[in-house]
Amino acid sequence: MIKINKCSPDKHKYLQVLNTLAKKPKTLYYRGELPDQRRPTVAVVGSRKPTAYGRQVTDKIASELASRGIVIVSGLALGIDSIAHRAALDAGGTTLAVLANGVDDITPRSHQSLGEDIIKCGGAILSEYEPGTPAYPSSFLERNRIVSGLSDAVLITEAAQRSGTLSTAAHALEQGKDVFVVPGNITSPMSSGCNNLIRQGALVATSAEDIIAQIAPDKLQSQTSITLGANPTETAIIKLLQAGWRSGDEIQTKLQLDTSQFNQAMTMMEINGLIRSLGGNQWTLR
Repeated sequence: MIKINKCSPDKHKYLQVLNTLAKKPKTLYYRGELPDQRRPTVAVVGSRKPTAYGRQVTDKIASELASRGIVIVSGLALGIDSIAHRAALDAGGTTLAVLANGVDDITPRSHQSLGEDIIKCGGAILSEYEPGTPAYPSSFLERNRIVSGLSDAVLITEAAQRSGTLSTAAHALEQGKDVFVVPGNITSPMSSGCNNLIRQGALVATSAEDIIAQIAPDKLQSQTSITLGANPTETAIIKLLQAGWRSGDEIQTKLQLDTSQFNQAMTMMEINGLIRSLGGNQWTLR
């Protein structure tokens, strides 16, 4: 039997931030666990049909934020939402999913496994709608005010000019929250919404540090601390990853490593938790 919790934002320390909303929810239903105390929280949202660039930057920044103890909030939708949730889980962090329907039905159906993983890993799925309530078109727009309301800042990693994601940005601005945007290719229609927000004064985010410096500066890592590998080969690979390299083929060629050397180094660093695979021989630091 599914366990569904019910609470008032007034009586939960993490949720009390919602009391400042113009249209605050009277009750929230949730499955899983909510943070006991208020913690720095960032909403990560964007296109439902992201490009490879959008997927990469979302995974990178959401992972970096979650690994620093930042709670990641999103809407469990296709595309950027699901990538942000999964990146947070893979980084060992906490993520919360806000639904536009009752929490007894994890939607979309293709994300049921992801939703269950969020619950199993100490996060939660929540909604202002009673169990059994279906999602209506207007529910998604109303849901977005809670996504931004729970957060200290909103990050938009990729969005077209008419993306529904922009409603979350509008809610955030009304709520006095910082809106961060990842700049995109000026020739890409999928980045036109982001680039337009930057023209209107949104804050630029090219790394997790840009956001952390604003909402939780105490969590910033020292710029002088450099992760070192167990040997010169591993250290050289790590330095390239820190510089923004992602392609295993390009790293191997740059360092003139044979396939055996490269594969052994990558395997050991992955086992030791220094790096993680993005798939397709693409890599990033943990």
